[in-house]
Amino acid sequence: MTKSANELMNEILVAAVADAIVALREASKGVPNLVLRDIGAIHANTAPADLPEAVQASIRASVREAFNRLLREGYSVSPAATAPTRPESRRPPGDRPRRPDSGPRGAPRRPPGKGPRPSGPGGGGRGKPGGKPPRGR
Repeated sequence: MTKSANELMNEILVAAVADAIVALREASKGVPNLVLRDIGAIHANTAPADLPEAVQASIRASVREAFNRLLREGYSVSPAATAPTRPESRRPPGDRPRRPDSGPRGAPRRPPGKGPRPSGPGGGGRGKPGGKPPRGR
């Protein structure tokens, strides 16, 4: 039975984390306080060069093993330059198709024969009877 890509990646990541923890233990020579200090020094912005050499070697080996395992399982691993790309289908910003019933800037047009815009309550211009009062002055 073949495994899904999610299952395979989960196994690879669990193995890589376990190998890194074992490497941290080896780097601190089994002294509990040193293990805690090394773990406490690792955070989201830790650069790979800041990790102990044993952990760096473990990460390199885990990455190499992950690629080999992916290839063995039948997944293709290729550089980004040779990966198939989608054709560029973006249009220039000013070249948008408009609906035939749209006005300037794509706004819908008023149907012909409807007359002038209403000037009653809530829909009129400023300062006109029944319209909204001017604000801010």
